This record gives sequence, structure tokens and C-alpha cells, in this order.
Amino acid sequence: MTNRRNFIQSLALTGTLAISLPDIVNAANIRNNTTVKFNKNDVILFQGDSITDAGRDKKEEEANSTHVLGNGYALLTASQLLLKQASLNLKIYNKGISGNKVYQLKERWQEDCLRLKPNILSILIGVNDFWHTLAKDNPYKGTVETYRADLRALLENTLKQLPNTKLIIGEPFAVRNVKAVTNEWFPAFDEYRNAAKEIASEFKATFIPYQQVFDEAVKYAPANYWTGDGVHPSLAGAALMAQAWIKAVGN
Repeated sequence: MTNRRNFIQSLALTGTLAISLPDIVNAANIRNNTTVKFNKNDVILFQGDSITDAGRDKKEEEANSTHVLGNGYALLTASQLLLKQASLNLKIYNKGISGNKVYQLKERWQEDCLRLKPNILSILIGVNDFWHTLAKDNPYKGTVETYRADLRALLENTLKQLPNTKLIIGEPFAVRNVKAVTNEWFPAFDEYRNAAKEIASEFKATFIPYQQVFDEAVKYAPANYWTGDGVHPSLAGAALMAQAWIKAVGN
């Protein structure tokens, strides 16, 4: 805490602390070549692992509810969409589940995605597909090729049943040298990031380069300001992700 306080004090003296979240996102050079248009009564679904889950109440299913949306980037993104698009009667859900890998999304896809018929589907998945391979006890046996094939099959099935759904793919990210994220992660983890980007391009999905965003953010505040363990964002990190999402979709 002392190091962080000294860092922030030094920034304040130089005026650097005046940087804002939009400035960081703009510096990350996010491109929105596939602008997503929101229409009246659209259903928007956030899917993924614990980063998306963020402590949501899984016993309830009410659109636009703070309990259902959790306390992370999905909630913060939804709040901005509902504010900016108040006339559209958007219905926004979060179905992320902590610990999930792509194959676990597939196992619950009918109930937690297809049944809701989302017009806009935002998926952030992949960190566990790599992280769990490092487990000392019973490590996950999947590879980057497993991740790539599973994600491709999931999207193909989704578009087969919901051909008009607009896809948004978040890049798996990890912030170096914060607790869980050690040198052991690299360069292998980068292959998962690249796979997500390639698949987003293949499916003409909007891609959110979260790694680039966090790499930019650590220039303005310490890495542990944005994430507690290198994977799960802090409140500031979640706000940063929400801003990146808004910027990437072009709204």
C-alpha cells in the first residue's frame, strides 16, 4: 500500500493522474470496424467465466437487475447501455459462471444462451482454458487447439440456431507479475489471445483487445491497481473493461 500511495502521490505532482478511463481506452487504439447497432427490445447476453460472473445471483433471472448482472464489467457496461439507449427497452443478462472453460459453456449453452435468443452475444472466455493447465493437482489437459476448436464449434452452433445474432468476442487477458500471473504463463498464454482474435475475425465479430487495454493502463497506475491477482479486475479494472466494450462496439 505504501508503494502504491507513493506512486499516486508522484503522479499527482506531475499531473499524470489526470488521465481518465476514456483516455486509456483511446490510447489502446481500439478499432470498431464492426459497429453494433442496437434496436428496440434487443436482448444482450454476457457470457464467460468468473470475470463475467462477478458474484451474480444465479437464483434469479431478471433482465437489467443489479443482482443478476453481478458486480463486474457486465454490470458497468449494462448501466451505460441502459443510460444511453433508454428508449430501446433493452434486456440485458449475465450468464457467466466462475471457473468455466469453453467446453463448459457448450454444456449449458441451450439453457444459458440459446433459450434467451440474444440479439447481441458478448463472450469473454479463455483464461481458465490456459490457467487450469498449470494446476498442480489434476491439471486440465486441453491445449490451445482444444480452445480454438471448442470456441469455433460453439459459435458455429450459435449462428446456426440464431443466424442474426451479433457476436462480440473479448480477448482473454492477464496482467503480468500480479500474484497468479507469473512468467510461467508466457509465451503460451499469448497463443490463446491470438486464437480468440483469429476466431473473432473469422466470424466477423467485434473484438475487444482487453490485453492491449490493460497493457496501456499499467502505464498510469500499478498493475495491482487494476487487478487483484492478475486475472480478476478490480473495480477500476472492471470500469476500464466496460469503457473498452462501449468503445469497441461503437456506441
